[in-house]
Amino acid sequence: MNNDEKWMKVAINEAKLAMKENEIPVGSVLVQNEKIIAQAHNQPIKNNDPTAHAEIQLLRKAGKEKENYRLVDSTLYVTLEPCAMCFGAMIHARIERIVFGASDPKTGVCGSCMDLNKENFFNHKISITGGVLDKECSELLRLFFKSKRL
Repeated sequence: MNNDEKWMKVAINEAKLAMKENEIPVGSVLVQNEKIIAQAHNQPIKNNDPTAHAEIQLLRKAGKEKENYRLVDSTLYVTLEPCAMCFGAMIHARIERIVFGASDPKTGVCGSCMDLNKENFFNHKISITGGVLDKECSELLRLFFKSKRL
């Protein structure tokens, strides 16, 4: 198992916590120098906050932990391809690398619906790797939405 898979497993555990809270199962973890800075999961329903995606929750926690809104030299692992809101926040935080599991054909902006990283209007570029433990990440989402349709 490589390091990307190792950290994605931590994000998957966070996604499972979201599912237990009846939230869409998306989890994330921020790693810097092979150490976890923060981890979080989706909580928009619990918090009555449309911005409480796993990545935003994570960036808030990491900023407090580092006492800095810039999170340079860090890698953000997330079980689902980021949306535009989350990607924009990662740009502002100066995340070095995004690693995601499942692609999101509805709202993903790291290559599925569009690739915001290729746009020239951002003053920061992020290295992106997708598809890490894709099957495990996708299966959590499939199970969650299947349970909603019963």
